[in-house]
Amino acid sequence: GGRGSSDPVGGTGTHVRGVPVFAHLIALEDNGVLQMGVVAAPALQRRWSATRGAGAYCNGAPIHVSTVDKLSDTFLGYDSIKDFGDSDLFVRLLRSCHRTRGFGDFWAHMLVAEGGLDAAIEPRVAHWDMAAVQIIVEEAGGRFTNLAGEARADGGSGLSTNGLIHDSVLEKLRIST
Repeated sequence: GGRGSSDPVGGTGTHVRGVPVFAHLIALEDNGVLQMGVVAAPALQRRWSATRGAGAYCNGAPIHVSTVDKLSDTFLGYDSIKDFGDSDLFVRLLRSCHRTRGFGDFWAHMLVAEGGLDAAIEPRVAHWDMAAVQIIVEEAGGRFTNLAGEARADGGSGLSTNGLIHDSVLEKLRIST
């Protein structure tokens, strides 16, 4: 979605430039707990979904996060380096990983859920951009937090991982003391 708007479509910024990576993101929350989420990307012909306690799926087939357990073996997706206030910390993270790609938006997080990426990070996002993402990643066996390490879609940022490298990614983004 667009930064600072109530845009119901994820990836509109790239879509208007002709990149066919956009999605409709829908989540259902009950008493503060995400219960289900759907991310539908028509141009990619993919639909990811999850229901609390029932697993995650892409086009009806079960999906699961990767088993990479070292940051040095990690394949990380991100949105834009410009969104990081301290780009030196972000570059330090990127250099710690095996491979990095600027997939950005919902797609990087869905690639984490299906095991294609080990981590996806976005420093500035809206609640509606991350609610469906959070439950799909979690139900695929991964972990989702904001950059403060809080498991919440409304925390202003998003980090999806396979769970095994989550703390290592967060640590790289902390200022060394």
